[in-house]
Amino acid sequence: MYQELNETSKVKLSLRAAQLYYQQDLTMEAIGTELNVSRSSVSRLLQMARDRGIVEIKVHTPDEAPRRIASEINDRFGVNAHLVPVSDAISPVEQLDRVSLSAARMLSGFFGSNMTMGVAWGATTSAVSRHLTRRQTSDSRIVQLNGAGNDHTTGVTYSGEILRRFGEAFSAVVEQFPVPAFFDDSDTKSILWRERSIKRTLNIQGSLDVALFGLGALHAEVPSHVYTAGYLSQADLDSLRDDNVVGDIATVFYRPDGSWEDVKLNRRSSGLDLDVLKRAPRRICVVSGKSRIPSLQGALAGGFITDLIIDDFSAASLLTAS
Repeated sequence: MYQELNETSKVKLSLRAAQLYYQQDLTMEAIGTELNVSRSSVSRLLQMARDRGIVEIKVHTPDEAPRRIASEINDRFGVNAHLVPVSDAISPVEQLDRVSLSAARMLSGFFGSNMTMGVAWGATTSAVSRHLTRRQTSDSRIVQLNGAGNDHTTGVTYSGEILRRFGEAFSAVVEQFPVPAFFDDSDTKSILWRERSIKRTLNIQGSLDVALFGLGALHAEVPSHVYTAGYLSQADLDSLRDDNVVGDIATVFYRPDGSWEDVKLNRRSSGLDLDVLKRAPRRICVVSGKSRIPSLQGALAGGFITDLIIDDFSAASLLTAS
């Protein structure tokens, strides 16, 4: 019977199975009998309910340490901290994957109908995009926050795939930003920014409800895409060191104190002006790995973050380092 159902019927049946399993404590065998499907079909229906966001599972730990750390981060930096437990025995790539999985699950609670979300492409948001669960929304938009082209690629394949996953997960319109990550000349950027088609995208970026981003860092355990994929020349890297840069958000660079306006490379960046970013009511930053702590400290000093999703080891390191 299960195999013969169309997609809409399977979703409805998965909702019923979830209600029986999670709200009425029926066993899989009992649910199978009631719904006239096999036990294995019940298992698939419950998995569908989780994948589609029909069911959200929360674990409340009796351990006071994570709550204490999250509370202290909140008090000290004025952000909502969401700690993700990870093991120090797994690789940095696996740690990022687990933090991104948790971020993807939380995102459904932050973004809904009639909302606009800005997404900065990069290794972190790419990982988040692979774990998104479907949630039906209406009149919602996903907008790219920074260009992705450089002198050997348009960047459309990489950034476009990330944006596509977000659009499909939330049934949202996707607004791409097909410009270079960095212009060769700041005057070229100034001219292009006056074009009506570009101004349209900039206006969308200026009216965000939610912004989602990771933090770029030059020497991170999981390298930031902008530093490893040919976007920056040696002269650019030298310029960033001269300006005492510790990280970037959507290819806009900042210092340990959060200042960014007079960083030379920012004049050529297509990334969202960080003062405009700060207008978004919810600014979700996803961080994994202690190597990004200096970048995180700068972002917190600049007031760029409202919600921080971070692994528990890095959260503890943040408090120790600050």
